[in-house]
Amino acid sequence: MKKIILGLVIGVTLLFAFQMCQGERDNKSILKENSVLIQQEITNVSKLVVTEGHFAEVYNYKDSKELFGPLLRAEKKALVVVNADVTVAYDLSKIEFEVDETTKTVKINSIPNAEVKLNPDFEYYDVTADYLNQFDATDYNKIKKTVNASLMKKVQASALLGNAENRLISELQKFYILTNSMGWRLTYKEQTIESLEALQEIKPGILP
Repeated sequence: MKKIILGLVIGVTLLFAFQMCQGERDNKSILKENSVLIQQEITNVSKLVVTEGHFAEVYNYKDSKELFGPLLRAEKKALVVVNADVTVAYDLSKIEFEVDETTKTVKINSIPNAEVKLNPDFEYYDVTADYLNQFDATDYNKIKKTVNASLMKKVQASALLGNAENRLISELQKFYILTNSMGWRLTYKEQTIESLEALQEIKPGILP
């Protein structure tokens, strides 16, 4: 009788242990599948977020050169009209993230800076120059550099960058919705994102 009872106890113990091991394997399998799914979905979400704008600039260029002292000057001038197409882009394929299966956490370590690209079209009017002070490549490069700097200030003062950030946040919201629906946690630079509103605090930088 004792042998029968002992056998039953051993049998139940082995069955319970087998079920525990099977359950752990199933949980690990599900965790792995979720991890792969999250990585695939984040890769699918990653795309180039672009906001476009148009700016105009009118620039008066003047230059004078002293000849044989201050009594004689050679001057040149030009009226430059610039129309520029501007794009602000976030390449989300460059997001650095890692998936921690142990803590069920998706860690966003860095978000790429916005890239501002200027595509100006220069038109020159009323170009005049004295014989001893002609236009050359240095003048055109100086005009280009000055106008680009002025355009960049206009871009930074406009709503273009804010619109681009809003589009970025809308893409990052997909990350939060995905992880939250699967019971995972989303962090950015070690800070837990606990709501969609918290994503508004993310402020990537800007590259000219």
